[in-house]
Formats: sequence, C-alpha cells, structure tokens
Amino acid sequence: MPLNTLKKYLDDNGVEYVLISHSKAFTAQKIAAAAHIRGKDIAKTVMVKIDGKMAMVVLPASMRIDFHHLKEVIGTNDISIAKEGEFKEMFPSCETGAMPPFGNLYNMEVFSDQSLAGDHEIAFNAGSHTELIQMEYSDFERLVEPQIISFSTQLA
Repeated sequence: MPLNTLKKYLDDNGVEYVLISHSKAFTAQKIAAAAHIRGKDIAKTVMVKIDGKMAMVVLPASMRIDFHHLKEVIGTNDISIAKEGEFKEMFPSCETGAMPPFGNLYNMEVFSDQSLAGDHEIAFNAGSHTELIQMEYSDFERLVEPQIISFSTQLA
C-alpha cells in the first residue's frame, strides 16, 4: 500500500495522524531510536501463518510474541512466523517488512496485543523503512477491528 493510499484511507475515515520521517531502519527497536519514540509506542507488524492462513499480529516493538500463549488463546497448535517469500507479493507497493498493520485492507485477520490498547497513540511503518504514521490507538482499533488478546512478553 503506497503511503498516499494509506493517507487517503485515514483522511476518508476522519483520522488525525502525523507522518514521521526517519533515517533508514529495519528493526522496530532501531526505528524507535531513529524516530525518537519509545519502543513500547511503536507497533510492529509480524506476519504469521495460522492454520496455513496468513495473518498479522501487532505488538509493541519492545515486546516479542509468546507463541505458546498465542496458540492457547487462539486455540490452535499451527502458528508460525511467515517467511518473507510467503507474503512479499501480498504487499507489492510496500518495502518488505514495512507493512502497516491494516490487514483489514488485505482481507487478513489482525491480532493486536492487549498492551497496545492501553496506549493513547501508536506509530507504525507506513510502507517504507523511512516513514512512520503516528495516530491514536482508538482510531486504529476502530478502523482495523483487530482481535485484541494478550500474547506478548518482554524482549530478553
């Protein structure tokens, strides 16, 4: 999704947001540092396969997925991180690994970690490794309608 498409979608839905440019960074923690935003306020998108179907999980950059807990909460044993080659073509206008957490626009289920729901604002990749969008979490929840569950743990 090119940035202009995402901005139009947000504008059409009455969302106030800020576009943040930063130096090129590829990990959520480095993006947080480059953009001078706390890691807990950066929402990273991780592509997973659940029972063979692609889905997005969204969690703070300062956290990691607890797969054991995620499997329990969702009720399946078949969850794995998707390989880039398995989802790259699904997001042709995004840099690989920089997809915004709007799986709803790609007919894909989205799971958001409960810890994000307590944040007033979140920031996330806007399709590139040099731009973020920062917006209210409540607007993200309203537009994406993710399943909000607890599945993360602190990074080691």
